[in-house]
Amino acid sequence: MTIFRLGYVAMSKHVSNASPSRMMTYQQFKQIEDREAAIAKLERIASTNLHNTLRLLKHNKANKISFYRLSSKLIPLATHEELAHWNYIKNVKEELQEIGHFAIQNNMRIDFHPDHYVVLNTPHKEKLKSSLHILRYHYRLLTSMGLNPAHRCVLHLGGAYQDKEASLERFIENWAYIPTPIQSMVLLENDDTLYTMEDCLYICEKLSIPFVFDLHHHHANHYHPNWLQHWERAIATWKNSPFPIKVHLSSPRSKHDFNSHADYVEDETFYSFMKQVNQSVPQVDCMIEAKQKDDALFQLVHDLQQREGIELVTPTEIKVL
Repeated sequence: MTIFRLGYVAMSKHVSNASPSRMMTYQQFKQIEDREAAIAKLERIASTNLHNTLRLLKHNKANKISFYRLSSKLIPLATHEELAHWNYIKNVKEELQEIGHFAIQNNMRIDFHPDHYVVLNTPHKEKLKSSLHILRYHYRLLTSMGLNPAHRCVLHLGGAYQDKEASLERFIENWAYIPTPIQSMVLLENDDTLYTMEDCLYICEKLSIPFVFDLHHHHANHYHPNWLQHWERAIATWKNSPFPIKVHLSSPRSKHDFNSHADYVEDETFYSFMKQVNQSVPQVDCMIEAKQKDDALFQLVHDLQQREGIELVTPTEIKVL
């Protein structure tokens, strides 16, 4: 029988004034004449973000949530080219260690989903260099937390660049230029407009990268509607990972805005998914991508409890009887 563990993304609707993503633009940074004072302000914002992250992890512990996506904006401007010599880890290392220690002590799976600026199949050398710079930032955060970075950063395959097949092969070519420690961090996810489940599995199987299946994206963009025929292939990509297979679950905002995430997740979508993959693996970690964040998680659990044949293992772990 499969256990389905639920997690949510970055922000909480139940913990007030706890944003882990407070920002400072480079324009704002430049307006502070004293550069040292400007960097000090950046470090204060970073410290606040990390403090709020720990608050959210404590909230998660209190609610038995052991799966959580960290914000990639923990340290503002850390990857900006004009701040290349700033040691952004130095003054927040203790906060990072505290976050990592708390996650380890409470058996929490925490990871990242770097934004769309990370494109590994780009034909442009400078873009690839910039993408690697952003991934190194995530690597430094994870190692400073005392966490093994392996399989903690979800990426999309990238752009099509007028030739999707050539761009798929370019991902493989560019992979050779990516340092092994960075390679080990990467997970690949199907997207909602370009690269399908089949495309991702082609790359994941060639390069031994775990595949993160996004059901909503599949419904928006697929070669064949029956994703279940490839589920065993998806499972196989996780054979060398320390983590259970991971999926992303969300609902479309509307028929006319199908690709955007809704506030909540339709329980029928999740229930159907659970029934189809039940008993295929011991555990599936399900990241809930919804505008209402942890409230969407709580609501989904509430809705599922009204159904026959559902049992809670913990308040956020479910199985189908």
